[in-house]
Amino acid sequence: MDPFLQALPLVFNLEVLGTMAIAAIFGLVVGSVPGLTATMATALLVPLTFFMDPVPAIASMVTATAMAIFAGDIPGALLRVPGTPASAAYASEAFAMTRKGLAERALGTSLVGSAIGGMFGTVVLVLSAPQLAEVALQFTQFEYFWLACLGLTCAVFVSTASPLKGAISLIIGLFIATVGIDITAGYPRYTLGIPDLLGGVAFIPAMIGMFAIAEILRNMVAAPSEAPPKLSRLMQLFSGLGGVFRRYWRGVVRGSVLGTAVGILPGAGGDIAAWVAYALSKKLSKEPEKFGTGHVEGIVDAGSANNAALSGAWVPALVFGIPGDSITAIVIGVLYVKGMNPGPTVFIHSPELIYGVFITFFLANVVLIPFGFAAIGLARHILRIPRGIIWPIVLLFSTVGAYAIDNSLFGVVIMLVMGILAFVMEENGFPVAPAILGLVLGPMLEGNFMTAMIKADGELLAFFERPIAAVLGVITLSVWFMPLVMKVWRSRSADAR
Repeated sequence: MDPFLQALPLVFNLEVLGTMAIAAIFGLVVGSVPGLTATMATALLVPLTFFMDPVPAIASMVTATAMAIFAGDIPGALLRVPGTPASAAYASEAFAMTRKGLAERALGTSLVGSAIGGMFGTVVLVLSAPQLAEVALQFTQFEYFWLACLGLTCAVFVSTASPLKGAISLIIGLFIATVGIDITAGYPRYTLGIPDLLGGVAFIPAMIGMFAIAEILRNMVAAPSEAPPKLSRLMQLFSGLGGVFRRYWRGVVRGSVLGTAVGILPGAGGDIAAWVAYALSKKLSKEPEKFGTGHVEGIVDAGSANNAALSGAWVPALVFGIPGDSITAIVIGVLYVKGMNPGPTVFIHSPELIYGVFITFFLANVVLIPFGFAAIGLARHILRIPRGIIWPIVLLFSTVGAYAIDNSLFGVVIMLVMGILAFVMEENGFPVAPAILGLVLGPMLEGNFMTAMIKADGELLAFFERPIAAVLGVITLSVWFMPLVMKVWRSRSADAR
């Protein structure tokens, strides 16, 4: 019998569908609380999966993570406090739309874009898993170094301030990323004698602080005359989305393709995919000056990319047992427990279970629409709460999220310090986005550079010896020097006249 037909009854039964419904609600709740990430939602489900069959166990994780990644957009749009790192790239853009009275448009675009991106990633997962995984396996430290450099270049594009201030913000983020044990010498750097800093500055508490705490401080010092934004036209959530996606259909395709490609690369994830997609959207847009003022185009690209990356990360996880991100790292452990040892043989010995997993991916992205609609319907009441009440609640949830990462009060300290830093930066015109991007990609940049230099015995030309590394290197250097070359060319053209 065809494995697909064998998989249908494994998925379409009350146990699996009921499990997916409960997991969807759980994922929406976790994703909407700042600090409680999609990875944490997956980790919290692990003990429960021990009592489930393989298909409902994996289905619950797939559904919860898809919901959590979208749910992070809700507080990002309504309060400028992203629920998950994958939502951080465009939280300010979505919040700017909310302030303009376009909250429904922002959240509706994010919801539909997430579903489309997730579907696209799933199709790629089903059709091209072995081939794409083989490409990802060819990436070594040289390729990942250039990939990190290219990602950091995005800081120039996502910054709405001057390039100089954007570069300074990026350097601040990269410096903070160096705190902790030196990965090559094993020597503590900039830890100030504090043992909790030996492991570095935890990213999630830092992100919560730079968005939530900074926003709380900003509202404390802001004039109270500004009326809070409203989200009352819930039934108009999908109104006008047809025009949005017709106009920016290239962004949907670009974000979905980019998100899937980034997700396939081991160690990357939805957060990096969203940053790169948003930056690329601004770079290629016909209206780049509108970014940062409440422009839906960036949300189309980045919203499609983060959910597409979720599906893409399963390609190396299923085919070669190599986790594409932290979520699939957890899932691989569950697959082993359930006897579905990831690797090429799983397609031979348990094809019906693999097809069952594929079907749950499609279902999770389909039910994302109604469940996400319901979540937005409940969340709209947040804007009716007086500001004096809602910000202490946000502070409480943010504190819980920062503490829950390592069950340590030091996470709360990091959150507060980074929040004050972000507030001071923004008050002086320095954008926060490049600093956060430096925090995300800093360890990846340094780790791969040092390892590559050791392998190459200090020979810099080794970074261009491998074909893929050479292509990425040329692209990165072209992006760096192209503005200077264009400026010189325009200057000479003007002189010639």
